[in-house]
Amino acid sequence: MSLGRSLTLFSLLLTACASASVAPPIAEEAPVPTGDVQTPAPQILETPSPAPPDRAAPRAEVVLPENVLNPVSAWRPPPYQVPLAIRPTDHYYFTRPIPSGDVNWPNPRYRYGSTAFGEESIHTGVDLGAERNAPVIAAGEGEVIWVGYGLYAGVQDAADPYGLAVAIRHDFGRDGQVLYSVYAHLSSANVWLGQRLSAGEKIGTVGDTGHASGPHLHFEVRTGENRYFASRNPELWMVPAEGWGVLAGRIQDTWGRVLPEYRIVIKSEETGQIWEVWTYALGTVQPDVYYQENFVIGDLPQGPYQLQINFLGRSYTSFLYLKPGQTSFVEFNGRQGFTMEEEVTSPPRSENPPYP
Repeated sequence: MSLGRSLTLFSLLLTACASASVAPPIAEEAPVPTGDVQTPAPQILETPSPAPPDRAAPRAEVVLPENVLNPVSAWRPPPYQVPLAIRPTDHYYFTRPIPSGDVNWPNPRYRYGSTAFGEESIHTGVDLGAERNAPVIAAGEGEVIWVGYGLYAGVQDAADPYGLAVAIRHDFGRDGQVLYSVYAHLSSANVWLGQRLSAGEKIGTVGDTGHASGPHLHFEVRTGENRYFASRNPELWMVPAEGWGVLAGRIQDTWGRVLPEYRIVIKSEETGQIWEVWTYALGTVQPDVYYQENFVIGDLPQGPYQLQINFLGRSYTSFLYLKPGQTSFVEFNGRQGFTMEEEVTSPPRSENPPYP
């Protein structure tokens, strides 16, 4: 398949990226900025991504079901310090790539592994819907290995779907696997190839360059190598807000087969607030090596929750207590119902565990 054909197919993967507010029409292709972007000629320092599988052309706007009740609050507590790992399976090594005060949580309409309710191709990152020109910061210390247009193919290309993007190879990893982070659709970048960065250092500003339907940051975490198919769910790597936690799970049928794009309803027993989340679509996304999850929803306040899922015409309900500063895990096994993990009673710690 030619490079042009590959880029045309891959451009569909990022078209649906949108801000956390109501998505505007798809923006016109943005020109290469000539201002403060310090962009040496891009070099292929990492393995270029192969072309993803073909998908049907996405529509310009996503029509959401009326029962999507996930509220987009304008407030979050400050995040815990990084790295945070209360449990041995957790790895919250990254700070939020947008500072507190701006929208720095994932758009609930288009999470990792989502197809935007069947309208788009599978999403390999999360979208943080901060306003245009909000600061974008390095989520961890490391070296800039890409800055400019052309991240997908590894060669300079003003039409690249990621738009103006930065990629960082981090100084830390997990189980011998190097970690990378990607920041896409920027309106400007003020870093250069080979630059050393500290966590929290500004690398650019939010924009809508490339294939985007509004200003936001497309953020990816990649493990082992800097390629499209090496992405993992960023909500398992970005540190939670203080007093809040993350819920992950594996939803499968009675015979142990994962159920793709399956709906889970989550209700707070304290406030009555309702969230909905869908399991990953089958295809280009990968589960965490420890959790083997097929859904994740972050930014849930600590407390008791009710979970509900419909399977073969029957409603199944279970309860859990979401623990702060860590990942709570649930499994559903068809007619066998829900299985909850053992309770973990360790409180959140502010001290920083060493990197592995």
